[in-house]
Amino acid sequence: VQARGLDGRVRESGMPPSTLWETLLDPAGTLDRLGFRSGRHSRVAELGCGYGTFSIPLARRVSKLHTFDIDAEMVECSSLRAEQEGLRNIQAEVRDVVKSGYGMQAGKFDAVVLFNILHCDAPVEMLRDAALALSPGDSRIYAMHWRYDASTPRGPPLHIRPREEQLCEWAEATGLLTAESGPVACPPWHYGWVFKLV
Repeated sequence: VQARGLDGRVRESGMPPSTLWETLLDPAGTLDRLGFRSGRHSRVAELGCGYGTFSIPLARRVSKLHTFDIDAEMVECSSLRAEQEGLRNIQAEVRDVVKSGYGMQAGKFDAVVLFNILHCDAPVEMLRDAALALSPGDSRIYAMHWRYDASTPRGPPLHIRPREEQLCEWAEATGLLTAESGPVACPPWHYGWVFKLV
């Protein structure tokens, strides 16, 4: 699976200190609200592991988590956190997925997680590449983003931050995806969508 016409880091994707970041999210609650139940998926890809905030609860619900980040420090942090938690089913890799794809043949995953990343320059292409990485059947893409609201304590500037309906429009524009559920409120500051293959 290859991304097309994309290069480098996703714009406005810098991370605050982990102590602040962890207060802004409810990882287990978000996964529950989006229907990402334990055992529903087996082999999952996460684009942008960051501090492992979602990687750890994801790994507890799946057989194998492949998580990618362009930042080697984030990959090291997530790997160390997984080790401390005794999780051996996480493969964390430094990789520019936006530029070079997931590095695996198409159809390898039964879920792809795109959290706080679809403010990139080419969101339709990012969603299309994620769709191509999915195996047929009960596969899903889980997308989450900051609310389109200037009062959120973090998040990209509003002029590049997607409105709730835009995520669905972009997914449908791939020609490969349709909405299963959404927008779903993911307190305290986010919303999410679940997409399936058409």
